[in-house]
Amino acid sequence: MNETPSPDSCRSDVELQIERIIVASLEQATVNVRCLRGPVRRGARFNRLSGSAQPLDLTMTEALVYRHRVPALDTGLTAFVTLRGKGVQHLVSGTLAAEGQIIQGTNPRP
Repeated sequence: MNETPSPDSCRSDVELQIERIIVASLEQATVNVRCLRGPVRRGARFNRLSGSAQPLDLTMTEALVYRHRVPALDTGLTAFVTLRGKGVQHLVSGTLAAEGQIIQGTNPRP
């Protein structure tokens, strides 16, 4: 019997490594990241933080590469991104977290 995959199971996994926190408030942070697994599209939701069981529900609302807004980050790119949602307080700059924390999530549906 063939099962049809659910829409959630078809969504791609994405990863960003936190290099440096530029500005943070309770529900928003602008961070310098490196894309480890992409492309990461605007609207991507992150719910896992490396080495932590803390709850996370962050959405990437903006990405800047060389001061230009981009709709997605390809693997290997470094960028400034804005993350909004719950769990911002658990993010730590790379200098304090060895090589930097990794946040994992999924892209929005196309």
